[in-house]
Amino acid sequence: MTILLTGADGYMGWPTLLKLAKEFPNERIVGVDNFGRRRWVEEIGSVSAVPIASMEDRVKAAHEKGLTNISFIYGDLVDRDFVLELVSVFKPRAIVHLAAQPSAPYSEINGERANYTQHNNTQSTRNLLWALKELNALDTLFIETTTTGVYGQPGFPIPEGYVEVERKGQRDTIIFPGMAGSWYHMSKCHDVNNLWLANSKWKLPIIDLRTAIVYGTSTPETQEDPRFATRFDFDFYFGTVVNRFVAQALAGFPITVYGKGDLKRPMIGLQDAVNSTVAAVKRGTDGKFEIFNQTSGPVSIQEVANAIQKIAGEMGVEVEVEHLPNPRVEKEEHQMVMENDRFIQELLPDIHVDIEAGIRDTLESLLPYKDVLSAYKDRFIPEQLLAKVAAR
Repeated sequence: MTILLTGADGYMGWPTLLKLAKEFPNERIVGVDNFGRRRWVEEIGSVSAVPIASMEDRVKAAHEKGLTNISFIYGDLVDRDFVLELVSVFKPRAIVHLAAQPSAPYSEINGERANYTQHNNTQSTRNLLWALKELNALDTLFIETTTTGVYGQPGFPIPEGYVEVERKGQRDTIIFPGMAGSWYHMSKCHDVNNLWLANSKWKLPIIDLRTAIVYGTSTPETQEDPRFATRFDFDFYFGTVVNRFVAQALAGFPITVYGKGDLKRPMIGLQDAVNSTVAAVKRGTDGKFEIFNQTSGPVSIQEVANAIQKIAGEMGVEVEVEHLPNPRVEKEEHQMVMENDRFIQELLPDIHVDIEAGIRDTLESLLPYKDVLSAYKDRFIPEQLLAKVAAR
């Protein structure tokens, strides 16, 4: 039996690969990646704060630690022939699809990157879905981490994927319409529609994990060996808001809150994101299309900044918080109330990381890399805002 995980070299992908290998010791866990994240971060002039080993060294370390069921295949999921061969050879009982260009800011640098993001992300997903269809493997469980960003910013509580609609006396339940705020998020709206189509036409069992903002540096699995460390991005393009704010604090750079900071966003710690993704593999769907809001709860951007300032202060690190003009088109006071009862009950009954504990752990974990963060502090915010920070 084989479980295939795409995006195995990524921030969340590598810890998930390790967790899968531990949870399913009698199954082969095959990771796939084309090392795109390493190239994209280098392209925008940044690095991972935490040094990461080559995939060759990672797999070697895993085997030394007894995780001999891990394998890795280099390849590009945009290549249809590669995907067909991959699925044909390994015949996975489950595919955990984490591979994507995941950055909204990167997707909006210019039209070329917008096109690249949407082609890369949607083509990869379609290739995997059609490989399962054409190879008569429609009993394979397909799990994808999409994003809570597909919901946009509606002015009412967001359901877990489906919404009841009443029109002219008629009622129906439909998938929540995609209202993305970036070209990246729109690529995931397209993925959701393709997942729905594959399930409705072929009865392919699918779990769509609408992943929130993920933060943190490690999981219990990545802490077992230095070669197991996962990447930590802190730049404007690839660093999530919590991770970027922590990095700013340690680099002596002001925490840059866009606008008022009242905006609330769904978040989840890295360990909880990994645990719940692995729990989905254990679940199965009986031919259904299930959607879960993969979040432990909403936190405002200002609350994140305040918590970092407080905890850093307790560690002897003085931190300033500055409010800058918001470069993004968004409702600055939107609370993004999101239902997640089914997710918590069925995939994450035990939350291991709350926001303050996660911030404290991240600050402590990154202390040895303060010099790296300081050296790349010009990558924290867009260039047009750097002058504003320097002038204050």
